[in-house]
Amino acid sequence: MKPPQSLWRCWSTKISRGYCAIRLPLMKSASNSQTRLCSTEVQGNLSPELIKIMEQRLSAIECRSVALQNFLDQPETLPSDYANANREFRKLRDSIDLISELRAKQKEVAGLRTMMRECPEDREMMEMVTEELDQTEEEEKRLQKLLLNSLLPRDDADVRDCILEVRAGTGGEEASLFAMEIFKMYERYSQKKGWKFEVVDIAESDLKGFKEATAAISGNGVYGKLKFESGVHRVQRVPVTEKSGRIHTSAISVAILPQANEVDVQLRNEDLRIDTYRSGGSGGQHANTTNSAVRITHIPSGMVVSIQDERSQHMNKTKALKVLCARLYEIERIRINSGRSKLRAEQIGSGDRSERIRTYNFPQGRVTDHRVGITHHAIDDILLGEDLDVFVDALLLRQEMDAVASFSSVNT
Repeated sequence: MKPPQSLWRCWSTKISRGYCAIRLPLMKSASNSQTRLCSTEVQGNLSPELIKIMEQRLSAIECRSVALQNFLDQPETLPSDYANANREFRKLRDSIDLISELRAKQKEVAGLRTMMRECPEDREMMEMVTEELDQTEEEEKRLQKLLLNSLLPRDDADVRDCILEVRAGTGGEEASLFAMEIFKMYERYSQKKGWKFEVVDIAESDLKGFKEATAAISGNGVYGKLKFESGVHRVQRVPVTEKSGRIHTSAISVAILPQANEVDVQLRNEDLRIDTYRSGGSGGQHANTTNSAVRITHIPSGMVVSIQDERSQHMNKTKALKVLCARLYEIERIRINSGRSKLRAEQIGSGDRSERIRTYNFPQGRVTDHRVGITHHAIDDILLGEDLDVFVDALLLRQEMDAVASFSSVNT
């Protein structure tokens, strides 16, 4: 069922006009000014249709909470049934507290409106009641937005750390050089956010670019912030290897994977084949006399992870297992809930220049994200990690908008 058109028009209009709960600096764009979008909570006023749908859900939660409470009060309840009901009741507790606050504000609003109807001739009283009503209605709207946020579908992996994988695709050495720049862009962005950025492994090209590079990024809600960076990033510029000055188009692929723990992925020794060998290539000369590099093959899936970045074989093995667990965890997440995630192979793509989510055009000094239609004319600031939030926030806001539309569709 499609979401109500009036609801979608209402929210779309607010975005196009630049309505946003948090004001941010303006950024240069194709029209020289465009409001930066952000996503921290539901934006703007809720439409009457959405409030009506949400009220139906709130009433259902209230009824369920009462039923659970009555069930828990019964002395003959079996311990196992009591535990299950109590667990569900605890999950509803935060929503119930907010609903109680909302109901109290709604009662205040109704009382104030009644006062206005009863004393229309008392100007001083009307002014006092009107001011109080405005403040109470604002608080009511705030609580409605908080409740809507609590009802929207969430990805449990959003709070996790992540694994970043960058691979050179179409374009040879130029793609490898751009892969290095993008990898360092995320490193600078992570530093700006106060996250921990740990290089896991890098395979360099002849010109010191990155054929493949992997990092582990740790911090508050890292995966939820970066997950939409997965896909093919295209670059248009004159390569350093180009003698005639022609502009070339190359592509790299980025994958953002949520980190897994031992509870998420249980690796059995019999499912792993671990090989050690001597590190090679730039940066590996220190290990050429020892078998410090590690290659782990997950036999059931055929997945292979090779790490040679560290001097210690043990450290390389630890990093390889972390990456392997992240990849296997993502596959399992997709199997369980294919509608809210993409297969890792789809995230990475083939590296072909036609499969793009974002284009970095150096001659014009612009970066365009094709999913949200935003162009930013400060490519150097993007690559320095300074303005990457222009796209990250817009993509998160679009996800929020889709969740609101999905919420309306499911509950109508």
